[in-house]
Amino acid sequence: MRDYRKYEVWKKAHELNMFIYLTVLPKFPKSEQYDLMSQTKRASYSIPLNIVEGCGRNTERDFAHFLDQALGSSHELEYCLLMCRDLSYVDEHLYEQTNKTINEVKAMLIGLIKTLRK
Repeated sequence: MRDYRKYEVWKKAHELNMFIYLTVLPKFPKSEQYDLMSQTKRASYSIPLNIVEGCGRNTERDFAHFLDQALGSSHELEYCLLMCRDLSYVDEHLYEQTNKTINEVKAMLIGLIKTLRK
């Protein structure tokens, strides 16, 4: 069994999730509490959670499957953030800063998936 805390991609995904919770979500208006805010939360925490779940699997193939799920959630989070910017919930600087981190996580996930599938 793998220790998820040893994976740099998990560390980065956890950092991203905490940033979303502590910095981005407080910018949302109360009217979005059960809609876009909820979806953004789920996409954000789904990334590290899928990495953790994959680490608990026995095969490389199963691990890669959960990393694929984490990658899908990172794409979803990327779009949620784009919507937030376009709805003026977050400013351009916060959008760029967060999007950069999302893209770093995506690149790390893709790299690990490729390594596992070789």
